[in-house]
Amino acid sequence: MSRIGKKPILLPKGTEAKIERNKCRIKGPKGEIVVPFLSRVKVENKDNTIIVSRKGKDRQSSAYHGLYRSLIANAVQGVNNGYEKKLELKGTGYRAEIRGKGLMLYVGFSHPIFFSPPEGINFSVGKGNIISVSGIDKQLVGQVAAKIKAIRPPDAYKGIGIRYAGEVVHLKPGKSAQSV
Repeated sequence: MSRIGKKPILLPKGTEAKIERNKCRIKGPKGEIVVPFLSRVKVENKDNTIIVSRKGKDRQSSAYHGLYRSLIANAVQGVNNGYEKKLELKGTGYRAEIRGKGLMLYVGFSHPIFFSPPEGINFSVGKGNIISVSGIDKQLVGQVAAKIKAIRPPDAYKGIGIRYAGEVVHLKPGKSAQSV
């Protein structure tokens, strides 16, 4: 049996879950998320607790058991607390600013890059060129942060570019560091 899958998910106050045919609709103070699941998994709502169980005994059902329990738990946490990823801009003249709902990036190209957020994602720019990507969907927040980082990933020689906050970039030695 899946160790992760058998843990019950407690619903905090102000959060409600509605289980439909193959969907779990979770509504909380920050919004609503719908988590679809396969028919190999059974999801029940009992006394403000969501219990995920599997219908079959095969290995694939066990894997889905843990997966859907994690997806539903992430949705519960997202509608209550939300998720946030922070990105740092390193480089001379690199900066970011908010334009409307989008993000304008000046990262060493001949033109600024405008990044428009998908529905449910918010940007904020703090001191020291730190970009904050926030939302209720964990997967979407991570995907948007990865797309922003892909615009100008950290350079291996100088270390300039966009990186996650706290990410360590190991620099390669240049030509002058040849050993004889």
